[in-house]
Amino acid sequence: MGTSHARAYHQLDGFEIAGLVSRQPESRERLSKELGGYPTFSSLGEALASGPVDAVSVNTYPETHEVLVEEALSKGCHVFVEKPLALTVEASQRLVDLARNRGLKMVVGYILRVHPAWEKFVELAQGLGKPLVMRMNLNQQSSGASWEGHKKLMLTTSPIVDCGVHYVDVMCQMTRARPVRVHAVGARLSPEVEMYNYG
Repeated sequence: MGTSHARAYHQLDGFEIAGLVSRQPESRERLSKELGGYPTFSSLGEALASGPVDAVSVNTYPETHEVLVEEALSKGCHVFVEKPLALTVEASQRLVDLARNRGLKMVVGYILRVHPAWEKFVELAQGLGKPLVMRMNLNQQSSGASWEGHKKLMLTTSPIVDCGVHYVDVMCQMTRARPVRVHAVGARLSPEVEMYNYG
């Protein structure tokens, strides 16, 4: 996700990338070269110490979000963070409070809220009437390098949190209603992961 975000920021008027941060030197150097030579850093702290930064975009594995968002907010930066904000409700609320107390903006990425195809889908669905029950099956399928990435993601985040929350949110937009109850059942279909990969 970090690569996708950096490419997008690079193209947008009004954005100036101050630097690219990644644990892997190869990935950050490759992306820097692709985008014309932005400074690269091995940690957020190193990047924030290098000069003025207005905002930080956190696009890492979920278990790192809380500490990176807190570090950015503590240094006076606005934050965009991919979901989830943190791994617990309590940690998320603490970050929300920190942002509010410091007068900083914090946005959690929810792409289907702003993707033109999904916006149109919701618009059309709202004209169909309100369903009483909605159901989805979610099977996160991948292979090769994608499977290796998904296995790392599933160390802390289930497919229902990774993808399913988007679809529940879309269902709420379609019906213009809040859910009364949401239930999820997961099954582990691969011996390579402890996390279930079917929902």
